Amino acid sequence: MAAGLFFVLMIPLAIGLGLVLKSLPILKILALPELLGGSIWKPLSGQFGFKPFILSSVYVTLISFLIAGPVCLLSAIYLTQYASRRLLSLMQPVIDILAGIPSVVYGVWGVLVIVPFVIRLAELREVAISGYCLLSGGIVLAVMSIPFILNILIEVIQAIPIELKEASLSVGASYWETIKWVLLRAGFSGIMAAFGLGISKALGETIAVLMVVGNVVQIPQSLFEAGYPLPALIANNYGEMMSIPLYDSALMFGALILFVIIVLFNGLARLAINHGERYR
Repeated sequence: MAAGLFFVLMIPLAIGLGLVLKSLPILKILALPELLGGSIWKPLSGQFGFKPFILSSVYVTLISFLIAGPVCLLSAIYLTQYASRRLLSLMQPVIDILAGIPSVVYGVWGVLVIVPFVIRLAELREVAISGYCLLSGGIVLAVMSIPFILNILIEVIQAIPIELKEASLSVGASYWETIKWVLLRAGFSGIMAAFGLGISKALGETIAVLMVVGNVVQIPQSLFEAGYPLPALIANNYGEMMSIPLYDSALMFGALILFVIIVLFNGLARLAINHGERYR
């Protein structure tokens, strides 16, 4: 058992160490501020600016969370507190099916449905776009994240002792007041963990987002402009053009950036969870 635990603990360390070692060649030649703050991506000229890719990843993930977060929380509250047990039992297989759909299927759906929808949405603002943009990527990513986050939130709320709700109702609190001030506070840590895991998962999604986000190396100025997230950069280019000096190392550095962002975000989520437990 201890050996199994040790093996699990070593996996992220091995991944991180491997990415660091593969990134060393480019880090020895280009300064870290130049890599992270540079906005020009011209591998043939030795220019590797990751700022457009980092910002695109953050923007797409933020859009998806702003959509999926409220939808998942409200849906979890309704299914566990208002809906009948029959409805919840009917919805569970549907949520599981949505979670099991391959990302490439979501990508095709995004191309066929979301991209035309975003085009029409932009036309209302008299903006002509191709539809392959940050908003399209964010919507597709939100739909992909919903079943993952929703499943966790349902489990979190169902795990809250029923005695807490009954005690609140018995002293005259309304049903919504009980949900807001008792259930959500009691489940705060689990809710934060669900959102943290959902965002971490969204940061690494590749194929579906790659198919609808546009993949243009630029710093997006609006939701209707194309972006190029880090996972898409790695998926599109790894294995190709490796004759270019430092190209392999640059892509591995991109993977390292993604790895560090996810680790830092999970760490911040854990701090928020601990803070909530301390002052709840």
